[in-house]
Amino acid sequence: MAIEIRPLRETDDRTALRSGDPDLDRFFARYAGQNQFRHHIGATYVAAEADRTLGYATVAAGNLEVEALPVTVRRALPRYPLPVLRLARLAVDSAAQGRGVGAALLRHVFLLALQMSQDYGCVGIVVDAKRDAVEFYTRFGFSPLEIREGEIESRPKPTPLFLPLEVIAAALVP
Repeated sequence: MAIEIRPLRETDDRTALRSGDPDLDRFFARYAGQNQFRHHIGATYVAAEADRTLGYATVAAGNLEVEALPVTVRRALPRYPLPVLRLARLAVDSAAQGRGVGAALLRHVFLLALQMSQDYGCVGIVVDAKRDAVEFYTRFGFSPLEIREGEIESRPKPTPLFLPLEVIAAALVP
């Protein structure tokens, strides 16, 4: 059966996903729906096979100070906050890991960034990667950002990563 990537529906069962990361599972079960349907602060897309959710990706519009971008990217850009698509969360059910579900969800996020760039502007994707996910993102071309902000001491520090729109567009060319 084919995997379908589609927007989260209010009727989707969000309680069965077990990614191996309790924080990601809790977000999907408790907050993904209300963030999308009530607060309108993010959109979640699910990878589904029949009625089973295999994984999800949550995105939101954001901005980034140009100084945080790698020098090679920022040279031609204006010196004010730039629009980005923020990949807030990405998780795959443990039973579906290794099947390309995460890559399929990330490819869908690439398509969303391209659409955003055409509709109202986007220079790329930003993700605050957890330590064990950095390798996954760097395989797709993400590189570290130079962000200097306050840290939350109670949680492991994520690694902010960026993927420029040009790399996204090139990755989607068949």
